[in-house]
Amino acid sequence: MLIREVQTQEDIGEFLSLPIRLYRQTPQWIRPLDADIESVFNPDKNKSFRGGACARWILKNDQGVTIGRVAAFVLDKTVHKGNDQPTGGMGFFECINDQPAAFMLFDQCKTWLSARGMEAMDGPINFGNRDRWWGLLVEGYQYEPNYQCNYNFPYYQTLFEAYGFKLYFNQLTYLRKTLDPLSERLAVKAKLIAQNTRYSFRHLGKHELDKLPEYLRIVYNRAWANRAENPELTHAQASLIVKQMKPILDVRLLWFGFYDQEPIAFFISLPEINQIFKHVNGKLNVWGKAKFLWYKLTGANKKAFGILFGVVPEHQGTGVDGALIMAARELYQSAHFPYEDFEMNWIGDFNPKMIQVVEQVGGFVSKRHITYRKLFDEHKPFTRHPILR
Repeated sequence: MLIREVQTQEDIGEFLSLPIRLYRQTPQWIRPLDADIESVFNPDKNKSFRGGACARWILKNDQGVTIGRVAAFVLDKTVHKGNDQPTGGMGFFECINDQPAAFMLFDQCKTWLSARGMEAMDGPINFGNRDRWWGLLVEGYQYEPNYQCNYNFPYYQTLFEAYGFKLYFNQLTYLRKTLDPLSERLAVKAKLIAQNTRYSFRHLGKHELDKLPEYLRIVYNRAWANRAENPELTHAQASLIVKQMKPILDVRLLWFGFYDQEPIAFFISLPEINQIFKHVNGKLNVWGKAKFLWYKLTGANKKAFGILFGVVPEHQGTGVDGALIMAARELYQSAHFPYEDFEMNWIGDFNPKMIQVVEQVGGFVSKRHITYRKLFDEHKPFTRHPILR
């Protein structure tokens, strides 16, 4: 077997096409957009390169056929944040069911990261935001993946764990029918909040989209940043996120809680765009864009998925979470709301408060992804992701 760094256009083609061959007989798999994958490795499009580095490789067998791929990365702002040792990452792993091949890919990541002072690696993760390409699917293979979420074979879990990766945290996805009833506790919370007129809850209007990046940044940084490995979100990063989401945004899914007109909570969802992208075969060329527009206009997508839910610390425990959800319910359970299914994406098991909120919303765990951590010194004690309090 021969491993080589991805450098040429031919290498890139092999990196992108390997999953197509591997998952050809897997109907649940949805081919990611080539452009989305390549944007991760493009310094002009991925701002992580400003404070980090990455490399990727393909693995060929003795006949010259590509049988594996992987990437490794270091992001300066998360190397030490929340970690007991300098920690890098690996991801975009795909491989035939062959342990020596998989271990060769893992070893390549370990060697590259060690040369840069890392003593551990998390994986499979993204070179960038946590909401994309993060975690190994271990439950829920019968469901299609959400947009920019990992789908992989069950044997990948065996390969990761045989190499010495250990469970760092679980990521849970909850699925519910939009019209199913909500917990009565949410109504009690909403009624309590209604007595205080300084609070208000609503989705954004189209005329307010220019405010969305700043609203996101304010709530995210106060609710999530500086907790464990979550870095702060800059205005430029928030603006880029909104710009990337803009073609698929539905303002009816952008809910905020306000206190004295200042944003203090959000419940952000998107149309589950993979329900449309699965028809374009990974290419947003002219024909792909025509297909996208057709399926979008004909209402092919009947699923929405939540990407962000948070309440700033000063307003936690006041019932804001319940009030926000109940405000959204009035629209979501109306006759003309188009989304029949709702998935709540990326709920870390280190966040019991969030799990409690989601369980009140209802539904069941439809998918479980694992974020693993591999300590290079196996004699060092391993600790799981700390519980958020």
